[in-house]
Amino acid sequence: MSSIRLADLAQQLDAELHGDGDIVISGIASMQSATTGQITFLANSRYREQLALIKASAVVLTEADLEWCNTAALVVKNPYLTYAHMAQILDTTPQPAQNIAPGAVIDPSARLGSNVAIGANAVIEADVELGDNVVIGAGCFVGKKTRIGSGTRLWANVSVYHEIVIGQDCLIQSGTVIGSDGFGYANDRGNWVKIPQLGAVIIGDRVEIGACTTIDRGALDNTLIGNGVIIDNQCQIAHNVVIGDNTAVAGGVIMAGSLKIGRYCMIGGASVINGHMEICDKVTVTGMGMVMRPITEPGVYSSGIPLQPNKTWRKTAALVMNIDDMSKRLKAIERKVGKDD
Repeated sequence: MSSIRLADLAQQLDAELHGDGDIVISGIASMQSATTGQITFLANSRYREQLALIKASAVVLTEADLEWCNTAALVVKNPYLTYAHMAQILDTTPQPAQNIAPGAVIDPSARLGSNVAIGANAVIEADVELGDNVVIGAGCFVGKKTRIGSGTRLWANVSVYHEIVIGQDCLIQSGTVIGSDGFGYANDRGNWVKIPQLGAVIIGDRVEIGACTTIDRGALDNTLIGNGVIIDNQCQIAHNVVIGDNTAVAGGVIMAGSLKIGRYCMIGGASVINGHMEICDKVTVTGMGMVMRPITEPGVYSSGIPLQPNKTWRKTAALVMNIDDMSKRLKAIERKVGKDD
């Protein structure tokens, strides 16, 4: 949508309107950069003094901040959540494809729902099933017997291998690969013997996957991504990983095979998680976390060492390298003190 009356926007957002409802809103911007015709939002009351300086036509805020506002306003309980809904209403992002391009290659056995769009040079292989309103961007590959649910959109150059299941209303960004072989090999006297990966990838509804992320197919059982999961760019999800509903995974995360992550977890960027173990529900791993053991209790976990000046880091590293010796000496002192007592 390119523009909307403020009163109509308030109605769609279930917000309380203060000021002129006939103001036309054509975009959203930050408090610092918003100008006439745009709307902004105040998500943190610590910055309420900036309300006197904004040039936006309207602002989204809470009742507690309204008295500091000199413009039209939409009063809500959660301005940041309202911003997300408002951005959806005013979103001008084009669809990955319109109609079915003449250059698309579609096998005659593929089953297409109503209002499907397929971009130029996309390849849809045999026995693929695309639900209603599915959009396949230019240059995508969808392998044999794959099923994609209604309303799901693939941006350009997404590769979906054979026999994959993707649910409804998913969004997959460019360059992502779903269903590539997991890293499975047997060793025969120093030579690697490939193990064909016979499982699939099953992705639930309302899943969003960032650009250039890879999700490997299972070795025997399936790799499973639950409903409502969001995965950022350039993540590696290995074979037979299970991610529970509504878990969020930030950029650059690496998950080893046969890992099981619970529901409502948050995995910080650049974290590395060992395989063949389980993380329970409602766990937060902060950025650069190295998770080597199962996590059985909800909570916040960290392991990355913050950046230090090089000289300080060298001292820290030296202490870490001597921990074993220090531990032995401490135990010896404790034994001696115990004997003296």
